[in-house]
Amino acid sequence: MAHRLTTIKAADGRDLGVAQWGDPDGTAVLALHGTPGSRFGRPPDEDGLTRAGLRVVTYDRPGYGVSDRRPGRRVVDCVEDVAAIADALGIDRFAVTGGSGGGPHVLAVAARLGDRVTAAECRVGAAPFDAEDLDWWAGMDPENVREFGWAVEGEQVLQPNLARQAEADLARIAKDPSKILSDDWQLADADRDKLARPDVQRVFVEDMRSAYAAGVWGWVDDDLAFVTGWGFSLDEIKVPVTVRYGSQDVLVPAGHGAWLASHVPGATVVVHTEGGHLSDPDTRIEELRALVAAG
Repeated sequence: MAHRLTTIKAADGRDLGVAQWGDPDGTAVLALHGTPGSRFGRPPDEDGLTRAGLRVVTYDRPGYGVSDRRPGRRVVDCVEDVAAIADALGIDRFAVTGGSGGGPHVLAVAARLGDRVTAAECRVGAAPFDAEDLDWWAGMDPENVREFGWAVEGEQVLQPNLARQAEADLARIAKDPSKILSDDWQLADADRDKLARPDVQRVFVEDMRSAYAAGVWGWVDDDLAFVTGWGFSLDEIKVPVTVRYGSQDVLVPAGHGAWLASHVPGATVVVHTEGGHLSDPDTRIEELRALVAAG
């Protein structure tokens, strides 16, 4: 199964672009994409998802892909969209996973849809911008520091800068699909090794092109949501949560993962000591199987 696009109506009438991957009769896992990202963010081994009996559902957050923008959205506002998608697809209970910018959104779903979420996984997710006892910027790549600096200055500064960056991204991958990120990034060796894989490049190229299909408003609204209040408390979470992070991550530094590990109630913590920001495609499906087993 690989339904690339289904359009579902949100509670307020907005369109949401949804895709499904794997076994249509399998255990449902809602996967929330990173920042920037789209419904095309999924494990490269699609046949492996089917063999594992997993029905992976992805969607474009508002402003990305074909999903209508929702200006001023907070992290918590994803909850009603996730509920609308699950309802429309006839999914009562599901696991939820998300990496990087998807991580905070996973925690929101775990907090507010606990009656439907069997288990949650937050991978290399950012901590709240106002987190106590955390230097939010420590260990972060200068490119990300610059980006979130624009976000702190507001939409009028952030949007034109991200638009220029997106244009450069699309031009670069059109010329050379292996150049998912520019050489300006000081990535961990583990991340550079993964980005050298053709299967990873294929997914990233599809994901980036879809993410920017309607401009950069999804990216803008994600970044603004990350540097303001999330709209929920981690103390609300009652379902099993796995917090994963890489010790060598420079996009969302390990300090964020450590902070979440100590503040998400009852979290199971997995630290990849040689890992960076990107998931390992060779182990990702087994991690998803472990996630659904945890519920």
